[in-house]
Amino acid sequence: MPGREVLPSTLRRSPKKAQRTWEKTHDSAVETYGEGERAHRTAFAAVKHEFEKVGDHWEPKGRKGPSDRQAAGGGPERRAPTAGGVDANATKDHLMKVARKLDVPGRSTMTKPELVKAIDKANNRRTAKARGR
Repeated sequence: MPGREVLPSTLRRSPKKAQRTWEKTHDSAVETYGEGERAHRTAFAAVKHEFEKVGDHWEPKGRKGPSDRQAAGGGPERRAPTAGGVDANATKDHLMKVARKLDVPGRSTMTKPELVKAIDKANNRRTAKARGR
């Protein structure tokens, strides 16, 4: 199935470049691996190299590169938890700005790993709300 037809809702609310990245990578991955979870993971990995999830959509990161430990290692045999689109490799200052934008309570006393978790949780809440859940 073409990437355009299975484009996740968070990407539908994101910049066109993020959408194109997901669609092209998804379609290429479908040719290589077949339709399914692996093609979707591959497409999201490509998006996460240039974009980070903020609330219910994706925004440019300002720098290219892996967003978390799983993205840096890669490969299906090396499954590690992901940060769910949060740029866990960003500076604490950047994470604080994202947390402020999402109005994360208690952010000023959080450590960097706590900020990553809190932002991921806030992103999930906003995505669920945008999907009408």
